[in-house]
Amino acid sequence: MTTDPHNTLSSETVRIVGAGPAGLSAAIVLAGAGRRVVVHEAQAEVGRRFGRDFQGLENWSTVEDVLSILRKRGLNTDFTARPCHSGTVFDAWDDAYTVHSELPIFYLVERGSGPGSLDAALLRQARSEGVEVRFNSRVKQLRGEGILAAGPRVADAIAVGYQFDTDMEDGFWAICDDRLAPKGYAYLLIMAGRGTMKSCMFSDFKHERVFVERSLEAFRRLVGLEMKNPVFHGGAGNARIPAGAYNGRHPVAGEHAGFQDALWGFGIRTAILSGILAAQSLLTGEDYDALWRRELLPQMQTSVINRALYALVGNRGYRWFLRRLASDKDIRRTLRRRYQPSRIKNLLKPWADGRYRSRRQDTSCDHVDCHCVWCRECSAT
Repeated sequence: MTTDPHNTLSSETVRIVGAGPAGLSAAIVLAGAGRRVVVHEAQAEVGRRFGRDFQGLENWSTVEDVLSILRKRGLNTDFTARPCHSGTVFDAWDDAYTVHSELPIFYLVERGSGPGSLDAALLRQARSEGVEVRFNSRVKQLRGEGILAAGPRVADAIAVGYQFDTDMEDGFWAICDDRLAPKGYAYLLIMAGRGTMKSCMFSDFKHERVFVERSLEAFRRLVGLEMKNPVFHGGAGNARIPAGAYNGRHPVAGEHAGFQDALWGFGIRTAILSGILAAQSLLTGEDYDALWRRELLPQMQTSVINRALYALVGNRGYRWFLRRLASDKDIRRTLRRRYQPSRIKNLLKPWADGRYRSRRQDTSCDHVDCHCVWCRECSAT
């Protein structure tokens, strides 16, 4: 075991800033090991910024099913998770491509405070383990043992559109067209009479309303989208590879650190695992930076390379890629290969690092006596 100079084992209360997937997962692991844990959440409930949004829990980057992985790490996965085996993706010329896998490509999950949501399930388990969760609790300084997991700091990508009720059948659809979602994709997710339609864009944010309306019109034309009681909604994601994921003595987890999928924004798995690793570092004294670099860094670096390539090729490149995916009988296997390090990807890494720049500067603080929750001042001193 590597000794971590940032952390020492103790019996004091562990305070966690942020009740998102990273923070609650860390709390569950710590409480399960007998530690007293208090989680501070600035909002009035879990998942407040998501409303009742649908998102995908990625299941292609490992051979083992993601739900099985989470259960082995101590989470009970007691949330609604619709396995998505097949869907339809359109290119900029309205050509449709069916993607399929015998095992789930991803799981469709609800975010927010609803009874079947991912966030509510993590909250229930945390409380059942004895975790104290304090809502409407803003923390400016964190002293003693703790973990920072307060969500994204800037927007490297935004997903903007509508949440709504619908009579459409369950399913997922996407459109790869820079006219609808610059360097990203538009998506439509339907589950149990409710839906999410959004443009996930990686540039030109100031024209978000234009791209949303174009995406809405395209889904109406291509799949007969019907929305009832639509509510406009948007969110942001921050993907970066930090130089280090500590602020002072405190591990930083989830999108607070920038742990996110840079290619398409499927970052829930990474956020949860980073929270678990942060908790492990406090329990064992292991170096958190060593833990996340070993488990998360290879695929994070690959996602940056994938992002740089995707942003370069444009609509014709998306069409070529979709044709390749549709010709494969198992898209999950194909995507897994594209998320693994390789000799070619190692050669492309310097080029990709030069092309992809997070909008967030690396403000990680290495001052061992720093207590700031978000250290801009200290990192500048």
